Amino acid sequence: MASSLTKDSAGRGTPDPERTFFGHPRGLATLFMTEMWERFSYYGMKALLTVYLLSGGPDAGQGSMGGGLAMDLATTTTIVAVYSAMVYLLAMPGGWLGDRVWGPRKTVAIAAVTIMCGHLVLALPGGQAPFFAGLALVAAGSGLLKANISTMVGHLYDGPGDPRRDGGFTIFYMGINAGAFFAPLAIGTVGQEVNWHLGFGLAAVGMAIGLAAFLAGSRDLSPRSDVVPKPLAAEERASWLRKGLLWLAAAAVFYGAVGLSGHFTLNWAMIPLTVIGLIVPAGVLLRIKRDKELTTAEQSRMTGYIWFFVAAAVFWMIYDQGASTVQAFGSNDQKVAGSLLGFEFPTSWYQSLNPLFIMALAPVFAWLWLWLNRQGREPGTAVKFAMALVLIGVSFFFFLIPLGLAADGNLASPMWLVGIYFIQTVGELCLSPVGLSVTTKMAPAKYASQMMGVWFLAVTAGDSVTGLLSNPAVGGFDLSGTGMVAVEAGLAVLAGFAIYMYRRKVRALTGDVN
Repeated sequence: MASSLTKDSAGRGTPDPERTFFGHPRGLATLFMTEMWERFSYYGMKALLTVYLLSGGPDAGQGSMGGGLAMDLATTTTIVAVYSAMVYLLAMPGGWLGDRVWGPRKTVAIAAVTIMCGHLVLALPGGQAPFFAGLALVAAGSGLLKANISTMVGHLYDGPGDPRRDGGFTIFYMGINAGAFFAPLAIGTVGQEVNWHLGFGLAAVGMAIGLAAFLAGSRDLSPRSDVVPKPLAAEERASWLRKGLLWLAAAAVFYGAVGLSGHFTLNWAMIPLTVIGLIVPAGVLLRIKRDKELTTAEQSRMTGYIWFFVAAAVFWMIYDQGASTVQAFGSNDQKVAGSLLGFEFPTSWYQSLNPLFIMALAPVFAWLWLWLNRQGREPGTAVKFAMALVLIGVSFFFFLIPLGLAADGNLASPMWLVGIYFIQTVGELCLSPVGLSVTTKMAPAKYASQMMGVWFLAVTAGDSVTGLLSNPAVGGFDLSGTGMVAVEAGLAVLAGFAIYMYRRKVRALTGDVN
């Protein structure tokens, strides 16, 4: 076998071009395995999150295993929403640390260790303290990893013009969905059927395997992944460190005083986080939009992009409830049958449906858009976004049927939930890949590397709205009630029709970007 390393003119180790992975640079196998196991750990833990929080509580159903945190559905929905919002919010500082401080490769290694430690803390018994500490570590680590590992995939290729690049990202994203599919089947089963903390521990094992694969295969990664693109000057580093310590000290003093006074509740953390989750996306978009260095065309495209951003936030607000309100409904044995065709299964398995449908339908959609393009009939970005919003609304109108059955005292079939997740996945395929593409096309040159993080902030904004609506101390709305489900469904469909009706105006704003 050829040596895995050659030497460049400076004597540094570089990947051997003769070593390939399905015709792609060998480093793709390393990143594929790392991401697959990281997603295995992340989605496995997320599959347990709602059922663990509800277990033993008033909304868990009579067959609940017990041993969870016994929270009500409103608080559970808020926690899951805040957690998801923070994962995507932290992708921006994660990308900044990779660009300015550690470089992508080191940042990913630190992220993997952080995530693994988070799952280990979650595996500790002891109630809420280790649970929230572990959840914070997993969110921080996921934010660090999310932006940087995709950057490293790009580093394997010879620029945007490399014909293998799109295929490489396709293989990489198959790793994401493979890990997400198997995670609930393994981690969910162990957590629900054996022991919650053993399930969280299994998520840590998954991340440990991913970390080992990353370290073992690092020799095959691009040397560019070691480079800090724009390192902080000594003065900048000292300034950032000073500001960070000041904010940390202020938070410690404030929350210490609240805690010592006996007034601390979860809302002292959750409400500020959800507000931040709305302020930051709005602030970032406003800062870019008001930048006087942008050309007239870039300003116009940013105005059009805001339409897409708001539409995406509405979409993710409903879509991410698949892991909270929809999952909670499916986990209640007084509302949904726990077996299908005589086969009983852990309710955490519902979270395997989306990645399964993604893997089955993504190639179909890729072929469909290409075929329509050849016919000159491919819908534009605004139309695809409108379709996504209508579909996500339809999924919640569909949700009303099993909700009505359960309200009448009947057990709903699990197939109703399968239908909900299927419709949502079709909507996702109309919005998510298209949104990623349009973000890169519409990004002002000055913000080219930051706009992907801006796109992720749409998830943060949507989940933050969910957190505020469901929080008993703020909105106090029952998001699993037929009234609110119908309202959300109706608003999404109306938003989809609004995007469609104004598609020509949006098209004019985006200029030559379709």
